[in-house]
Amino acid sequence: MKLSIWSSYYVDLTIEEAIEQLIRNGIYCSELSDEHGCELLSRSDDISKTAKTFSAFLKEKNFEISQGHLYLSIKICSDESALKTLYRWIDFYEMIGIKNMVLHCDNMLETTLDREERVNRNVEKLKELAEYIKDKEITVCLENLRPHFSEDEELVDRNADDLLYILDRVGSDRFGICLDTGHLNLTDKNQREFILKAGSRLKAIHIADNEGEIDQHLMPFTCGNVDFCEVVKALRQVNYSGVFNLEIPGERKIPLELRAAKLAYIKACYDYLMRS
Repeated sequence: MKLSIWSSYYVDLTIEEAIEQLIRNGIYCSELSDEHGCELLSRSDDISKTAKTFSAFLKEKNFEISQGHLYLSIKICSDESALKTLYRWIDFYEMIGIKNMVLHCDNMLETTLDREERVNRNVEKLKELAEYIKDKEITVCLENLRPHFSEDEELVDRNADDLLYILDRVGSDRFGICLDTGHLNLTDKNQREFILKAGSRLKAIHIADNEGEIDQHLMPFTCGNVDFCEVVKALRQVNYSGVFNLEIPGERKIPLELRAAKLAYIKACYDYLMRS
């Protein structure tokens, strides 16, 4: 599992500047954040031109972006234009070599619809998306989410069972699962069970820690309580072949020089976990 740092660790920099910082600190792999995805897509109406220029930059730097987060705020059920927007993102990500694209379901919590109807509407929209991507060599990875307002919220995507139920109904091998360890620590908590249930459908991960109360997005081995040694053992058991990607915005509100120091610690944590 290659170490990857979500590009929004350097959200205050352009994507090229962020990559330069990562390389300077010995990191050669990243998940493209939706902030940097928005930045790239805003550069020109000709996405193929932007993709060609950016791909050349990645090749020159020998830098890998095999995982990317699709537009974070997109509401695939609530917004009639959402799929059209999503198609543009997917096409661009495919052009720059991203294979695993992370997507959130639309929980539609602002509606009065019951949970099963919200699941049905997500399945319907994902089937439309499945038709669009059926001939692409990519995987759209549905991410487990966490409650925003109440632990009792009936999310459609809080654990592996929820995501597998949706994927089985969509019926496309162009879909997989993204585990967010921080989100899971706020819901079902059992990381090992999630990973084993997801099995070969687990294509992407967001490594993040918290203390079990709010989504702090911390790096491992600080004040959080996720058992990352157990996470790594389970990932090995299912032969997970994606990147070991840290999504840690809780660590970035410090000067660049100190962020570099944190990356040195993160690399040490990664080395420790890979030996465990």
